[in-house]
Amino acid sequence: MQFVLKPLPPEIDLETKAILKKTASAHRYLAELKGVSESIPNQGILINTLALQEARDSSAIENIITTHDEIFQQEIFPEYAANAAAKEVRNYAQALKTGFELIKKTGILTVNQVIEIQETLEKNRAGLRKLPGTELKNERTGETVYTPPQNPDDVTRLMSNLETYINDDEFYSADYLVKMAILHYQFESIHPFYDGNGRTGRIINVLYLALKNLLTIPVLYLSRYIVQTKQEYYRLLQQVRDDNAWEQWVLYMLDGIEKTAQNTIGIVHEIRRALLDYKHHIRNNHPAVYSQDLINNLFFHPYTKIEFVERDLNISRPTAAKYLELLVQDGLLKKEKIKTSNFYINIELYKIFTNSGTVL
Repeated sequence: MQFVLKPLPPEIDLETKAILKKTASAHRYLAELKGVSESIPNQGILINTLALQEARDSSAIENIITTHDEIFQQEIFPEYAANAAAKEVRNYAQALKTGFELIKKTGILTVNQVIEIQETLEKNRAGLRKLPGTELKNERTGETVYTPPQNPDDVTRLMSNLETYINDDEFYSADYLVKMAILHYQFESIHPFYDGNGRTGRIINVLYLALKNLLTIPVLYLSRYIVQTKQEYYRLLQQVRDDNAWEQWVLYMLDGIEKTAQNTIGIVHEIRRALLDYKHHIRNNHPAVYSQDLINNLFFHPYTKIEFVERDLNISRPTAAKYLELLVQDGLLKKEKIKTSNFYINIELYKIFTNSGTVL
């Protein structure tokens, strides 16, 4: 008998002892992450830098593989970068920021907004699936493991139901973290787009947490956890479809939230420590150079260039170049070149992202 995806909510009690215990633990670390992220004076620094890391990890799940250097160079020199994977990652980071701006503006997350996020991600306007033929296959064997809804009316109806589930808290009363796990399963099972479903679904995860005020800014990204447990992720998704095994799926997602929050807390602490070290060093050794705008520039992205400092500090190009060269001499920045253009690497911030610990 062919599986038929039902509208939400699931017809099963998910307030089991194991889920309640794990939910409490996940909330503890998520609340801590919310607090430490609010301790960074310019939260745009976290949104930008962590979004790039998430974009890389989320794209890796779809076998879009790139390096930190390729991503960072794509961000500051899009005119030079020819790496298609780095461009895909950049599109993901832009889609995530687009989604966050939308929910901040409207206070809800609608189907039309999800379509806009996917358009930013995939750079097309195909919208919801209208043609049959989409199947999910086992990467290794090529075997079809799941056929999502084929009728476009079913896709539209299920997405409308999902919109209600996201925005109407009385529609289904459950803990928000449990609801996020259910939401992610449902979106991936609807598979509403021709392309970009996995990455769009992972963006929706963090937007939902921000929408429900569990995070002030979108900094809890599950992609690294999913990359490291990829087989388990797909196995448990399918077990919900095959065996209604909701508890195992929810526990898996709660475990991901807890471990990812712990890991991200560590990263935020490292960024804050590096930021303060740079701030104190520059203020003590180069008081004429020091400004908060300079610190913001150096930590907004692991790479910067003369034009960015010139713009952000409203100073001349020679002065901006002089500031950056001073910091190179002090060992805070590393100067590199791509074609005819110089750029400067924040050594400590780069280390944090390339050496950040595993989630598991």
